[in-house]
Amino acid sequence: MKKQRITTFEEAEAYLNDTPRFTSKHTMEDTKAFLHRLGDPDKGMRILHVAGTNGKGSVCAYLRFILEAAGYKVALFTSPHLVDIRERFVVEGEMVSREDFLQAFLQIYGMLDWQVLEAGETEGYHPSYFEYLFFMAMILFPRRQPDFCILETGLGGRLDATNAVSQKELSIITRIGLDHVEYLGDTLERIAGEKAGILKAGVPAVIWDTCEETSAVFRKRAGELGISASFVSKKDYTLLNFRKKTIDFSVRTGYYYDTREGILDLTLPTIAAYQMENAALALRAIEILDEKRHITPEQIRQGIRQFSWPGRMEEVLPEVYVDGAHNEDGIRAFLETVGRDGHMGARTLLFGVVSDKDFETMIGQLAGSGLFSKVVVAHMQTGRGVSPGLLEGLFGQYPGCVCEGYDSVAQALREVLTARQPGERVYVVGSLYLAGEVCQEIQKGRLSPGTF
Repeated sequence: MKKQRITTFEEAEAYLNDTPRFTSKHTMEDTKAFLHRLGDPDKGMRILHVAGTNGKGSVCAYLRFILEAAGYKVALFTSPHLVDIRERFVVEGEMVSREDFLQAFLQIYGMLDWQVLEAGETEGYHPSYFEYLFFMAMILFPRRQPDFCILETGLGGRLDATNAVSQKELSIITRIGLDHVEYLGDTLERIAGEKAGILKAGVPAVIWDTCEETSAVFRKRAGELGISASFVSKKDYTLLNFRKKTIDFSVRTGYYYDTREGILDLTLPTIAAYQMENAALALRAIEILDEKRHITPEQIRQGIRQFSWPGRMEEVLPEVYVDGAHNEDGIRAFLETVGRDGHMGARTLLFGVVSDKDFETMIGQLAGSGLFSKVVVAHMQTGRGVSPGLLEGLFGQYPGCVCEGYDSVAQALREVLTARQPGERVYVVGSLYLAGEVCQEIQKGRLSPGTF
């Protein structure tokens, strides 16, 4: 590995993109040692740590919006990004600047053991893609002196770079599902065991009650650490009204009161039914975090109303919804929303997926739902994308399933929008890479409400 001369944001981003994303992890001791070389910047922050299979980013966003509505300054580190790599670093609602991004990148770059790395020695430490970005967050955030720092794990939990922080305010674990089984294990219990690695002695935890098998893993680990673990389930919220663009629901809580004792009525600015689950989990975390009850019910309502999370059942154009569901459990939640969204016209699905997912099961769920009159598949720019020909063949195995394939996402989306009939709704699902490409097309002005 040869040291390069990097002086611009574009060069820094290109260097990071050339760094392997899915490689053997360094040991946690290596990650902690480099964090220590940076001066242990995590020790001055109140960290909320979020892990899980699905819903991590949404829970992080709910926490951010509620805390900001209550007047707190919040730093947020999430992954992946859809269009701009700086989406991963948000402070006070804004992405960090290109200048600050570059400065943080170069600070880490200058601290690497280049003499050893250039000599090809195996003991030379170079962060992986995600580790590098995490270290950048640890440089960027303390400078802004946030009241809270929210960290979303990248992959897993126990060995995740974010788990190198020495202290946390709260650990939060979202719904558990089968994903990244080659890294985390092929059963829900094994995956839960990896996620449970973020639990720490002296740090309370809030956990989604996915099923008895996963909750048993978390209860056991919490008992070993001697910490309190609060479990949230579907019993803790109730759907009140499914509107065209919003959802009214109530959350059972022992801390905030509405017209009915222990019940808080809320409105979500989304049609995604699964967001009730994420919001309820985030609200329980806020309750535990806010022991002195400084945050009011109205501030919670305001934060929930302001919630947004790109690529999660997001209406990117009129009657065009993009959802980042990319595994079996995510597709289940996506289909639950589509089946309850009240749309009376035709539905068209644009689908793309990466090869390390269980895409045959995902296709079976989608084709078997009977919700879509037409399916369009596209080749994504990532080298990990599944070919349209293979996807067409898999969808074609299901009787009555009409499927067309295209060489690019841009071409597929244009064809879908051009051929769309009045009252037809388009859904985009299968991969965050796919969601990112669609959002990028729109941001660059290639597609607009008046184009079709």
